Amino acid sequence: MSYIETPADFPYPWYLRLMFRRQRRRYGHELEPVRLWARMPAAFLAMSAMYRALDHRSSPIEPALRSLVQVRVSQINGCDFCVDLNSFLGLGRGIVEGKLRALPQFEDSALFTEREKTALAYAETATRSDRRVAEQLILQLRKHFDDHAIVELAALIAYQNMSSKFNAALGVPAHGFCSLPAQASPPKKAAREK
Repeated sequence: MSYIETPADFPYPWYLRLMFRRQRRRYGHELEPVRLWARMPAAFLAMSAMYRALDHRSSPIEPALRSLVQVRVSQINGCDFCVDLNSFLGLGRGIVEGKLRALPQFEDSALFTEREKTALAYAETATRSDRRVAEQLILQLRKHFDDHAIVELAALIAYQNMSSKFNAALGVPAHGFCSLPAQASPPKKAAREK
């Protein structure tokens, strides 16, 4: 249960009630983040449109990598719901469970390609408030991505940060889509200080 409960009779607009009906058919229940965002219908529609714009077939970033980035950003931000749902979607996109489990240690894992490691390093750097993206990291990205893909990757990271921070701030729990743990590894600097 999240920190903010939405009453069952909350006066959602008709078009959002239709969306909830589709969610009940697809997932067996309504998704709590959608119920919360839908309290502000215009913001919810904008968020939905942004996600659809980022998660498209012609994206230069393959679906599995998009899911890895979304899970990693969500782990860092402590969003159990986002880790749960994005891990589930990632498994459907061909990511093996072991790779998802190794995600907090992607830099040292042989399970990840250099392309994936570079994208994940960019996502981690852009997500952590104590870090800044350096020109060297952009040069590394350019070995694997063109400028358009880098812009899309930055947009995906920004979107996932907003989504996962919203859910974490409201205490939205995992919905049981995936059995993988939601824990993030501590930042390397903090780990060295212990």
